[in-house]
Amino acid sequence: MLPLVLAPSNYELPWIGGVLGAFVKMALPVLAYAAIAPLLWVFFRKTWAELDSEATDHRIEQRVAGTFDARPWAMFAIVAVVLTAQEYYGGSRFFGTYFRPYLAELEQARRRAHLPTWVDTRFYGELYGYAWWAGCRVVGYTLVPMLAWKVLFPKDSLLDMGLRTRGLLSHAWIYGVCLAVVLPCVALAARSPDFASYYPFYKACSRSWFDLLVWEAMYVAQFFALEVFFRGFMLAPLRRSFGSGAVFAMCLPYVMIHYGKPYLESSGAFLAGIALGSLAMRTRSIYSGFFVHVTVALLMDGLALANGAGLPTQFWPR
Repeated sequence: MLPLVLAPSNYELPWIGGVLGAFVKMALPVLAYAAIAPLLWVFFRKTWAELDSEATDHRIEQRVAGTFDARPWAMFAIVAVVLTAQEYYGGSRFFGTYFRPYLAELEQARRRAHLPTWVDTRFYGELYGYAWWAGCRVVGYTLVPMLAWKVLFPKDSLLDMGLRTRGLLSHAWIYGVCLAVVLPCVALAARSPDFASYYPFYKACSRSWFDLLVWEAMYVAQFFALEVFFRGFMLAPLRRSFGSGAVFAMCLPYVMIHYGKPYLESSGAFLAGIALGSLAMRTRSIYSGFFVHVTVALLMDGLALANGAGLPTQFWPR
């Protein structure tokens, strides 16, 4: 309150506009939730009701038989371990501390020996870091949890974790509906000043088509792994125990992995998680959600480049 008391009557306080703007921005997700929640309810209410009915029958069967399903317990334990390991060992900081110095030393040693080297930390150091990041996501989100699950529950089929392709074409219209809703939001977000400065993650994408294509290939691969983990591995074990609550339980860690990204994107991850999770439950497949996710991600990178550094003009970097 002190600046307000001491300020002359004609003194402008520019920070007031900044504070008000920050609070307005903070409130936008609430307005978005209020606007989109009815649409999600209309589109997925039948799916949620079926899930709750299935879960109720499952709990009654367990109570009559005097048994319990350990799958939710095991799934949450594996998810906690995987996400913690990703945070501390799967990022650029860990790579920069332990691997990049080794690659630089290997590069210099081969150059001093006049030997050909396949390492170029000066030109591709950032890309190496993202290769580590994407590789850790693919391994951590797919191989590690799936192998652990097969050890704990050898009779379970991993294909039941949303990996079956049966009926994929019959659900293609849902993919179109989701894009019709999401694409205008992406176009609006692309007008934000922090959008072009944040995407793409790999800042040398505009340097060459080689850089851009390699980055997008890694980007798509980690998105597939992410869908397998959140919409397949997490939801399949919870389907019969949690019902529709499984979707919302999955959304909590899904939102948290977006922390560090622009505020509106992190906030929107909750609605996206509900939509993609409900879609996976409805179709018993992760592929429709994966196609939506990848389409949006590639479009965001393309718009950011078009509004910022520009698309590449050559295939190989100079």
